[in-house]
Amino acid sequence: MKLNEKEKKGLVVLALLFAVYTLIVLAVPFAKGGMFWLTYLFTAVAFGVQAYVFKLSFEKEAGAKSKFYGFPIARVGVLYLAVQLVLGLVFMALAAVAPVWLALVLYLALLAAAAVGVIATDSIRDEVERQDAQLKKDVATMRALQSKAAALPARCEDAEAKSALEKLAEEFRYSDPVSAPALADLETDMAAIMEELSAAVTDGDNAAVLALCKKISATLAERNRLCKLNKKEK
Repeated sequence: MKLNEKEKKGLVVLALLFAVYTLIVLAVPFAKGGMFWLTYLFTAVAFGVQAYVFKLSFEKEAGAKSKFYGFPIARVGVLYLAVQLVLGLVFMALAAVAPVWLALVLYLALLAAAAVGVIATDSIRDEVERQDAQLKKDVATMRALQSKAAALPARCEDAEAKSALEKLAEEFRYSDPVSAPALADLETDMAAIMEELSAAVTDGDNAAVLALCKKISATLAERNRLCKLNKKEK
């Protein structure tokens, strides 16, 4: 498994922290019996889990948003490690009176809770990123049409035609950009009409511009009506 520079630095930091932890617990006069070594083992596991969680949280290179979605996963790992450290030190200090079985049960429960938390947050991240990708795909058609409509008025010199184009651009601007399968045919029609409209503007055919503006405006209105109906049905 190839690691990038940030991941290597993160692992180095974790390794140093584990080394410091080891020196501290060995230096402190804890009873070096079963409780001590059980705690040390589970704390080492917690550091290993943290290394894995760190890799899992920030392994994607899709950009800042993807990294932001990774923070809840990383937080689970940090919380698990912190609780294990504190709980472990408490049990080491109370080794003379605390039963080993109690520490084992708590350590296992904590590890299981961390595993469930990591799996759950990772699944949530995947679903959120899937929805983000789907949303970008769903709005692509309307965003393209909005962009084309917004650029047309500046290319027209006739006052009446320019006014119609500006009105059309406003209609596109305030239309719901999210597409749906039921709207595909209307959006395809609008894209075709928009090409005709762009050509008419280029040719200076103001009569055609006015007619095409009305045509595409009516299609857009029907598309927006179906869009609202589609959302109500959901």
